[in-house]
Amino acid sequence: MKLFLVKRKRLTALACLLAAAVMFWVVNRPLTATAAATRRQLPIYCVQRDQKMISISFDAAWGNEDTQQLIDILGKYNIKATFFVVGDWVDKYPESVKALADAGHEVMNHSNHHDHFSKLSREEIIADVNACNDKIEAVTGVRPTLIRPPYGEYDDNVITAIRAAGMEPIQWDVDSLDWKELPASEITQRVTSKVQPGSIVLFHNAALHTPEALPTILETLLQQGYTFVPISQLILPGEYNVDYTIDHTGRQMAAA
Repeated sequence: MKLFLVKRKRLTALACLLAAAVMFWVVNRPLTATAAATRRQLPIYCVQRDQKMISISFDAAWGNEDTQQLIDILGKYNIKATFFVVGDWVDKYPESVKALADAGHEVMNHSNHHDHFSKLSREEIIADVNACNDKIEAVTGVRPTLIRPPYGEYDDNVITAIRAAGMEPIQWDVDSLDWKELPASEITQRVTSKVQPGSIVLFHNAALHTPEALPTILETLLQQGYTFVPISQLILPGEYNVDYTIDHTGRQMAAA
């Protein structure tokens, strides 16, 4: 009888320990999941900068009506921008790609066919990125180091594949919404009211009112003391999670 009671006490104690372990796991599981979520890789939306330094970018995927006009406007203010071009666009308009590079603008990758990367495998994404890089390099002599995923869409597979290909994925924190054919005054208001140090502004090549809005935007921001640099000069160099980190908002910061 005494032996039975001792064994029962041991079993009760073991059951209590198991229950405590389960409760600990349940209580702390959300914290573990949160920690895992914070480790998710993100593209760069903007950069932590003390200086009033920003970048403007243009996505070129379809039309080509205003490329030279954009080059002329930017040249008037001695501003260099970053153009993300699709490989198919390079095939159609190699002379415009060369004109952008000759004017001192960055010509970077916007995919080869503007497919939805989230529907592609890791291998397909890397092949697509390299195909577009090959086309740009053939025209400009410079191989791109930055890419903007088509449609701004991405998931973990897209971002890790892009970085595996040696590229840095770039988004934006200021959207002009010029593709919606907003009036020039509305585009101007949107951009100038949202810009902050380290911002990356999104425009589109062949957007209806962008050439009309751009001079006022540039003049306003210049008067506010902003300087413009291509994105490769705005972002911090080095290796992700070694030399820099990216917070949950997509802001790139120097590693502590």
